Amino acid sequence: MSDTENAPVRWSVEQRLAFIERRLFWDGKINRSDLVDHFSISTPQASSDLSQYDEVARGNMAYDKHAKAYLVTEEFHPRAEPNAREYLAQLQLIADGVLRQQESWLGWVPPFGLVPRVRRKLGADVLQSILGAIRSGLALNIEYQSMSAQRPSLRWIVPHALSFDGYRWHVRAWCHRRNKFLDFVLARILVVESTREEKIDPATDRAWNETTVLRLGPNPLLPPAQQKAIALDFGMQGDSVPVEVRRSLVYYLARQLLLDVSNTLPPERVQVILLNLDEVNEDLESVGEAKIGA
Repeated sequence: MSDTENAPVRWSVEQRLAFIERRLFWDGKINRSDLVDHFSISTPQASSDLSQYDEVARGNMAYDKHAKAYLVTEEFHPRAEPNAREYLAQLQLIADGVLRQQESWLGWVPPFGLVPRVRRKLGADVLQSILGAIRSGLALNIEYQSMSAQRPSLRWIVPHALSFDGYRWHVRAWCHRRNKFLDFVLARILVVESTREEKIDPATDRAWNETTVLRLGPNPLLPPAQQKAIALDFGMQGDSVPVEVRRSLVYYLARQLLLDVSNTLPPERVQVILLNLDEVNEDLESVGEAKIGA
C-alpha cells in the first residue's frame, strides 16, 4: 500500500473523491471540468484530485483520449456502497426546486417525472421561532387554525421536536390547552405572538420516545402474482416486513398505507395489511394514542 493510501484525507478532499466515485458509478465517466464547475476549484487542483482518487482506488478508471475523460473500468470496485435512494433523492430535490441541477452531484440526468406535490405554505419566521424554542427551551404563544374551530385561536405550546408524515411537517409540543403532547401542522401556525421561558422534559413524551413494530404483509385477498410483486416492492422476507416507527407517528403511517380503512376498500386499493394489529393497538393505547381502526 502506498503512502498516499495511508495518509489521512482532509474532509474537503474526501468530498471531492466521493464526487468522483459517484460520477464514475452513475455516469460512467468524469473529467476535470466536472470538478472545477461543481467545487469552484482550479484545474490543477482537479487534476490532483483525480490523481489521488486513482491512487486510492486503483483500476477504477482509465483516461480515454477520444472521450477526453476518465471512464469507468470493468474492474470498478466502489470504495463506498452506492446508494440508489441517495441518487433518486437528488432527482426529487431537483423536481421540487430545492436544488438546482448544477448544484447536485448528478452529471447526466435521465428524463424523469414526479407526481407534483401540492405545496403547503410554510413561513420561515414561524419555523425560525419554533427552532429557537426547541433549542433554548421556550414556550410559544401561537395563533393556530385547528380543524375543529371556525377561527384561529391563541394557545401556548412548548415544542421539543419536528416530524414529517410524508405530506406535512409538524411540530411536536406540549399543549397547555389540552394538557398533553400533540402534533401541530406547521402550515396552520399563522403567527407566533410571544414567547416565555419554559422547559419541558422531552423524555416524558412517551408516544414520541417509544416505538412499536408494524409487521406488514401483502393483502391475502389479492391474486398470488400481485402479492409477490408487493412483497418485492416492500422488500419483504418471508411475506412480511417489520417497520419500526415512533408511536406518535403510527397514525400517519396507517393512514398513508390505508391500514385504518383496509376493511372498507376493495383489495386492489389496499396493497398491504397489518399482521399484528392487536399488538400495535395495545402499544398505542398504553401511551394514550388513538388505536388503528378505532
